[in-house]
Amino acid sequence: MELSERITSIKGIGEKTAESFAKVGIVTIKDLIYSFPRTYLSYQNPMQIKDAPEGERCAILGTISSFVDVHKGGRYTLTSLSVNDGTGSIRMVWFNSPFLRSVFHKGETYVFVGTIETKGSMRVMRMPEYYTQYKYQGLVSKMQPVYSLTAGLTNNTFKKAMEGAEPAIMALPDYLEVYRTEYSLMPERDAILNVHFPKDEGVLKEAIKRLALDEFVRFLLEVRELRKETIKLSSTHLITEEAKVKLHGFLSGLSFQLTKGQQDAVDDIIKDMEQGSIMNRLIQGDVGSGKTIVAAAAIFLTVQSGFQAALMVPTEVLAMQHFKDLSALFKPFKIRTAYLTGSMKIKEKREVYEKLKNHEIDVIIGTHAIIQDKTEFADLGLVITDEQHRFGVGQRRMISEKGNHPHVLIMSATPIPRTLAIIMYADLDISVIRDLPGGRKKIKNCVVGTSYRPTAYKFIEKEVAAGHQAYVICPMVEETETSDAENVIDYAEDLQKAFHGRVRVSYLHGKMKEEEKNQILTSFINREIDVLVSTTVIEVGINNPNATVMMIENAERFGLAQLHQLRGRVGRGDAQSYCIFMNVKKSKESEARLKVLENSNDGFEIASEDLKLRGPGDFFGIRQSGDIMFLMADIYNHADMLKKAQEIVLKYGDAITLPNPKDMKVETVL
Repeated sequence: MELSERITSIKGIGEKTAESFAKVGIVTIKDLIYSFPRTYLSYQNPMQIKDAPEGERCAILGTISSFVDVHKGGRYTLTSLSVNDGTGSIRMVWFNSPFLRSVFHKGETYVFVGTIETKGSMRVMRMPEYYTQYKYQGLVSKMQPVYSLTAGLTNNTFKKAMEGAEPAIMALPDYLEVYRTEYSLMPERDAILNVHFPKDEGVLKEAIKRLALDEFVRFLLEVRELRKETIKLSSTHLITEEAKVKLHGFLSGLSFQLTKGQQDAVDDIIKDMEQGSIMNRLIQGDVGSGKTIVAAAAIFLTVQSGFQAALMVPTEVLAMQHFKDLSALFKPFKIRTAYLTGSMKIKEKREVYEKLKNHEIDVIIGTHAIIQDKTEFADLGLVITDEQHRFGVGQRRMISEKGNHPHVLIMSATPIPRTLAIIMYADLDISVIRDLPGGRKKIKNCVVGTSYRPTAYKFIEKEVAAGHQAYVICPMVEETETSDAENVIDYAEDLQKAFHGRVRVSYLHGKMKEEEKNQILTSFINREIDVLVSTTVIEVGINNPNATVMMIENAERFGLAQLHQLRGRVGRGDAQSYCIFMNVKKSKESEARLKVLENSNDGFEIASEDLKLRGPGDFFGIRQSGDIMFLMADIYNHADMLKKAQEIVLKYGDAITLPNPKDMKVETVL
């Protein structure tokens, strides 16, 4: 059995199942074994209904006390029944599952597992799992992996396929074998086995830490090679004295003065771009610290020195916003600005490609479409990527190859403690903007329980009446319940009812097409929507100074850094802004974590506190946003592994050979 073989070589996987796996990016055996669970479910002993907490996954042992009701409700067929255990009752609800009418009967006893919420005066568990008492006993205290799925692919199919691939896992060589004892590492094959087939929580944590270390080692080795490549290169894109003089005029013509942090960052950029070597700099600034004007200064210097500049951002809406803002700033200086996104028509793209090639465009602003093969530049002198964590090392290399080794500037609002940032950005020089522009009012924060929700709705309505707008971040939903999309739509409908039509509510979720997302965000920016209900897709990529309220449901389920990023969508204008953190779980731990946000608006302080509160290596803490280049690793939860990886790479980097999966032959173990 070879890792490069198609998964159809595993017994029980036919072409139809292989097609379903291909939809989630799994084609070969290697793809399968490195497709790690996205989370784990544990099954605890059932609780009494009266003690069952709201907003937290739990098990209930109860008797069906009503007939099964099946009826059409809007877009769904709703199946529901009541369960009682003598201490209380709960209504169980399933979407589009009418077959359950023949499964359940009044008087039967089952274990139901899910999350309880209150709807009016009724306690409800939506899309619960259900088991006979006998079957449930076999699950208690076991860790059950949950994989990312698609239509036609069940979690059970995934688990069976993984069992078939076990011989391939058992035969995996360990590229860190000779260093395992020195660094107390679990063998790689044991780590992969324990991640897919966890014996208990303790072993699972150790397995995840080993795989996190592997990802960090690979990343740091790649960064090391990138640093080696760029350090040897001299720059052909030197800025001129005339450009520096013109920059002074550009900055003095602004309607505001640069903060000290912004000016220091601009000075760092000037030094880098005039010294003869390629700039590789990270501008790390908190949300709202004014990184865009620093980017504008770098672009201005580049264009006035005779070169082209590219600004790459994660979303099309953000590309359009930057295009409008920068076009207005550069218009008096006759700097030719254009944008390029994936959703543009082919004819429009061709026109942009032609103009870039002929140097009829000085500045191009866009999404990852900028790094596609068809894009050619006349003389690209500067590449800026906004929100670095959305673009991995490989993409940085690709865009650098678009020109004759242009300067690279990376802008990130992700607050990472400096000790970790130095390791993560080993190939970059770092400038940090700590201060905020004058005139910005500090966001007022409050952490509240669910009983405050009606008050929060009234407050949002009051802000809307005053001409402002609001965001509501929807509760996160497990795949075992219903989808994020359904949850957002349901929440938006409930909210619309709560406002009695006085407020215009719309929703946004990740499953929408890019064009639809852009349309909704544009409507929100144009004030055609008062309240936007969304998942975390709005974490980056939208700037609406008129939005003054951010309400985050189930705030305890997010990492503090991500909550801080979400909060950064408000407080961008002159009006006072507010952030409401809805703490559903109400545990002492969640209370302590959220209090950090209530008491501080400083992202770097929050990141450091988060690290202290949860401690390194805590996989079961909340994963931070922004580390999508890693499958398992998280720079907050695995800070200890990141430091260990750095030590290994510094000490043994030249001796480590990463395995090439194509050369790995795995013998079938009978």
